[in-house]
Amino acid sequence: MAADLHRVEGTVHGRVQGVGYRAFAVRWGKELGLRGFVRNEPGGTVAFAAEGPRADLERFLDALHVGPPLGRVTRVDETWTPPEDRLSGFEIRR
Repeated sequence: MAADLHRVEGTVHGRVQGVGYRAFAVRWGKELGLRGFVRNEPGGTVAFAAEGPRADLERFLDALHVGPPLGRVTRVDETWTPPEDRLSGFEIRR
């Protein structure tokens, strides 16, 4: 595992379900070459986990704070941890 790999996971709050938020996050994750997933959670939030170089994860988080045009992000809670190296690709999970 490369020394530059990191993991960030968290929850996105706001109007983030039913507005294309997960597809938006997957597009950004793939574009940045990250590994990870997003999924809807009970209560209307979206959970995420992503692994990759720190700079790319920071760009991913910047995008998550903005969201898609129909969404409205009010808060992104994030936690940084060592990578688990168990993710492949970037996907929507159910």
